[in-house]
Amino acid sequence: MAVRNADVHRDHSVRLGVAAAIVDGRMVPGDVVLDEGHVTAVGIASPSGRGIAVPGFVDLQVNGFGRTDFLTAEPDDYAVTGEALARTGVTAYQPTFITSSEDTLVEALAVLAAAPDFRVRMLGAHLEGPFISTIKPGTHPVHLCRDPDLDLMKRLLSAGPVAYMTLAPELAGALQLVEMLRSKGVVVSLGHSNATAEEAERAFDSGVKTVTHLFNAMRGFSPRDPGIAGVALSRSDVNVQIILDGHHLARQTALLAWRAAAGRLALVTDAIAPAGAATDGAARIGGIEVEVRDGAVRRSDGTLAGSVLTMIDAVRNLHALGAPLADAVGAATTVPAAILGRSDLGRIGPGSPADIAVLDDNLSVVSTLVGGVEA
Repeated sequence: MAVRNADVHRDHSVRLGVAAAIVDGRMVPGDVVLDEGHVTAVGIASPSGRGIAVPGFVDLQVNGFGRTDFLTAEPDDYAVTGEALARTGVTAYQPTFITSSEDTLVEALAVLAAAPDFRVRMLGAHLEGPFISTIKPGTHPVHLCRDPDLDLMKRLLSAGPVAYMTLAPELAGALQLVEMLRSKGVVVSLGHSNATAEEAERAFDSGVKTVTHLFNAMRGFSPRDPGIAGVALSRSDVNVQIILDGHHLARQTALLAWRAAAGRLALVTDAIAPAGAATDGAARIGGIEVEVRDGAVRRSDGTLAGSVLTMIDAVRNLHALGAPLADAVGAATTVPAAILGRSDLGRIGPGSPADIAVLDDNLSVVSTLVGGVEA
């Protein structure tokens, strides 16, 4: 293990050598002790400790990373991508597939199912479409957007590990699809939608409890119809997600979301293949040509098309907006874990898996561990 100052004891426990850790949403001075892949103690005296241990980041929306595009990946690409994500503090993520043909989605799901085990945890696929609005498609190909189809959904579920789906609740049959997905343990999120406030309320009442990239690719807020965004921010039982890259949201919009939904706001990257190896120039999301320029990803018509954001940058950006560091970290850890219903992710505490990112005083990632092993 290459964690700086790590101290191995006779009982095989390991000290990380940190000065503090974020534990249950608060900064706790002292070191963290690990044994057999789990945290056994926090707050241990550490006079020479350096840096901060935070829970490993959980990213719900990753289209690609480290030059890998998940829609066109091969099984072995996932290990390479996992290594690249780990360098940014991510210990768990959802490979995300945008709206595509059935054949493309089935093939991508089969590849994901065949990917070899790697320390960074793959949490199952996030299907962002195809059951989304043709009015709010974002960069998704409009000709492939469609109304919910239970038979198609069953075929996709059979093709590979689907864990999460973004859909538009106003489409015919959407609430029946929500019911079916929830019965299968699939998390449902609202997004790419022109839903009215009333339609959003019905979806949230049916059991949907989160929103994909709030404000982007959805009906705008108006005084008498605040749409999905307004309803989600007004409900304490709904978590919201934002892409905090300086391009998807104005600073004031991000502040509004944070102040209205602190403690239930999750950071996502919506990263594409060049993320983690960011260079300006041409890129692709599946079959869609895009261009990376000055940190923004756009189609030729100017439509935003994912990002090259890393999760540690998103955390720093939220902290810079005024969120306490522990809360900014929580938006990348405990909140996304809660959205997934995963109490085993996104936390540091006695008994928790040792999925940990060690940050220096500049909030740069020094080391990342998954199950106590450096990734």
